[in-house]
Amino acid sequence: MLKRVSLALLLVLLALVAAVAVNTWRTPSRQLAVAPASALPIDAEAAAKRLSGAIQFRTVSSLEDPAANNAEFDKLHAYLAQQFPKVHATLKKEVVGQKALLYTWAGSDPTAKPIALMAHQDMVPIASGTEKAWSVDPFAGDIKDGFVWGRGTLDNKSNLMAQLEAIEMLIGSGFQPTQTVYLVMGDDEEVSGLRGALPIAELLKSRGVRLDWVLDEGLLVLDGVLPGLSKPAALIGLAEKGYGTFFLSLDTSPGHSSMPPAHSAIGSMSAALARLEATPMPGGIKGVAGQMFGALAPEMSGLNRVMLSNLWLTGPLVESQLTKSPSSNAMLRTTTALTIVRAGNKDNVLPGRIEAAVNFRILPGDTIDSVEAHLKRALGNDAIQVKRYPGNSEPSPVSPSDGHGYRSIEQAVRQVFPDAVVAPGLMTAATDSRHFSIVSDSIYRFSPFRVKSEDLPRFHGTNERVAISNYAEMISFYHQLLRNTAQPQ
Repeated sequence: MLKRVSLALLLVLLALVAAVAVNTWRTPSRQLAVAPASALPIDAEAAAKRLSGAIQFRTVSSLEDPAANNAEFDKLHAYLAQQFPKVHATLKKEVVGQKALLYTWAGSDPTAKPIALMAHQDMVPIASGTEKAWSVDPFAGDIKDGFVWGRGTLDNKSNLMAQLEAIEMLIGSGFQPTQTVYLVMGDDEEVSGLRGALPIAELLKSRGVRLDWVLDEGLLVLDGVLPGLSKPAALIGLAEKGYGTFFLSLDTSPGHSSMPPAHSAIGSMSAALARLEATPMPGGIKGVAGQMFGALAPEMSGLNRVMLSNLWLTGPLVESQLTKSPSSNAMLRTTTALTIVRAGNKDNVLPGRIEAAVNFRILPGDTIDSVEAHLKRALGNDAIQVKRYPGNSEPSPVSPSDGHGYRSIEQAVRQVFPDAVVAPGLMTAATDSRHFSIVSDSIYRFSPFRVKSEDLPRFHGTNERVAISNYAEMISFYHQLLRNTAQPQ
């Protein structure tokens, strides 16, 4: 009897191993087969100098004072007109709101649905106290060691300038797009986009414009970042997570520290926040994350390929490993971040009020309402008052990965970055593109930056820079993308 059971178990195990092996071997590559693009005659050094000039304008946006740096935006606008004369002679330029820019490049076919390329003019400030950590002046636009340095080189003036460089070249060659092309350049992306991108989207809607697809900043060409993948991974964002901040407050009676109650305001709030942090929202390898790993699995090697090709069996184990990394965990669930705690102003006084803020980045499928319900359950203290931040936004809709827009972007990536694997992805931060769901069902988020793990902290961080060689690739990408749109669909 025991032998028969052992034999049966062995047969089941062998069958399972065989199924895993066959399934791994039979999982086909999903990469689009295209020939690399011909090299463009780009004067990379001259383009880098133009980017350097743009970095020198301190177009830092402010939530509290919208007009704080208007003069810098005016200088940037004049600089763009000077550096890209063909663009400004050919495209229609409009200033929307305060300093947002909308360019219209008329297509040859007025019946074809237009497209939009997005970038933003504004930058985040240098974090107070970190100025001396920079190896260069962050607003000098220094060019050295093969890089352009400074605030905005990664986020987001490189995208903006590369688009203009590509279009200047295309106009010079006599090219005209089939579809009308809009260039959307917001002036307040870093503080919400409510004054720039949103009014532009509303303006286009009022004119009856329905966009075929939209491309904004977003995910990157990750080189050596994903374990088990020897090639760079170019991730195209199909969606972005929602933004949900909740302000918490708890009121109790203030008092002298010599006679503390059993549960102080600080203790009660701290215990509630600890419960919240220990109770993450449920997640899983599904939705956009499932699409991403499905596209990457056939390109991986060794155990990683086996594990990701057989999620029907390995899913729980893979998920447990992914949750250990903040970056991969953010792909799987709505994340919870405790960001502000305020209480007390004297060491021997029990404060009567404590305030806190919690920021959630909301996974498509969850909602602000469902997040608030989870928050209240996890806090476990009905005395804590919860108030929503007025700027909260729901997750974006998920754009199709089989539509013309995605295929055009994928084709351009494969042509300009032939060594890269392309896969759908989820944008975990917010971009101006979230405002464009009112005029398009196909919105994508991709920035043609080659980055290694050590480069990621440079975004909004210290020593921000872009390689001149990569900047030339960026120009080539937008040039090829626009040429691709003129091909028969």
